[in-house]
Amino acid sequence: MAQSLHPIYNIHFGMVCLSSLLFSASFNMLIPELPEYLSGLGGAEYKGLIIALFTLSAGISRPFSGKLTDTFGRVPVMAAGSIVCFFCGFLYPVLGTVSGFLFLRLFHGFSTGFKPTATSAYISDIVPPGRWGEALGLHGVCFSTGMAIGPALGSAIRASYSMNILFYVSSAFALTSILILMNMKETLKDKKPFSFTMLKLTRYDIIAVEALPAAVVTLLSYVSYGVILTLIPDWSHHLGIHNKGLFFLFFTISSILVRFFSGKASDKYGRLVIIKVGLFMLVVSLLIIGYNDNFEGFVIGSIFYGFATGILSPAVNAWTVDLSLPGQRGKAIATMYIALEAGIGGGALLAGWYYSDVIKNIPMVLYFSAAITFIALGYMLFRNKNNNHFDHTKKAEQS
Repeated sequence: MAQSLHPIYNIHFGMVCLSSLLFSASFNMLIPELPEYLSGLGGAEYKGLIIALFTLSAGISRPFSGKLTDTFGRVPVMAAGSIVCFFCGFLYPVLGTVSGFLFLRLFHGFSTGFKPTATSAYISDIVPPGRWGEALGLHGVCFSTGMAIGPALGSAIRASYSMNILFYVSSAFALTSILILMNMKETLKDKKPFSFTMLKLTRYDIIAVEALPAAVVTLLSYVSYGVILTLIPDWSHHLGIHNKGLFFLFFTISSILVRFFSGKASDKYGRLVIIKVGLFMLVVSLLIIGYNDNFEGFVIGSIFYGFATGILSPAVNAWTVDLSLPGQRGKAIATMYIALEAGIGGGALLAGWYYSDVIKNIPMVLYFSAAITFIALGYMLFRNKNNNHFDHTKKAEQS
């Protein structure tokens, strides 16, 4: 009973959510305009690398962020991610070549390699297990709000001003995110002073074996997101939609709405049931987007895609925390995020390779990503029931 009345809506939770909103908006506002920007630099054939390089460095940095989160502290690791975003916004206009741009995409990815890992650990520290799904779902509302306003705002700034102004605004959002973090209280109890030995990894620091079930689902389901990020800007142009952030606006609004309920539902009914529902809706959404070559189908597909991710994400995040071992929460979360980055990066590479600037190829890529998501659903449906994880929240309720 005490857990159910725990006040998760406090100043610390609000601050971390606001910081994540600004951080999310900072790097997402660039996404719709980067394919055209890269084409203008003469690198149209490298569009698939826009997301792939970003996710590659994010994935590489996850083991380091996980270890630092569990040793150096949650807050400094969150700050490190925002600082990378801040500097990148000023460096894009300076390194105005294809090679310079691709290098920055690689560097920029370190931001998401650090901040989300530490943020999830921070939230799980200040919220009791019985409300992890609800809290992570509400945090996802704020992160998704940044994903919604970022692309739409970015396209509007690009249309009214210039790409350089857009880059600077991105930096300003990241800076504000950093300032908020400066007033946050550290939650890691056994925090250690930083030393370079913390950056030395053993094979035991890279992957949390206990979190692999959640990582498998994450890997397979996020291939579609890499496809979406790579292809939707050009698909929007093909459909005559001038604001390339419109898809992300519809998708994120629907994702935000469902997150108010989905995280709490995973606390009540169990993570696995909610994950299956989310995966099924994800498959349906990708089929809708690929099959309908019109504005109406575009909008309906984006809304379904938002519902699917809004259902899936909080449940998988909470499941990962459920599976984590004491004192290794950061490593478990990092493992899940490594799978996420691999899925997004793989999807982006697949999309860029098969698409090759031929519009008629886009639906086939979407169908293929739906098939990969269906494999994730099959994995959840046909896993041996004896190996299924029994939610910690359910155990707590029964005890």
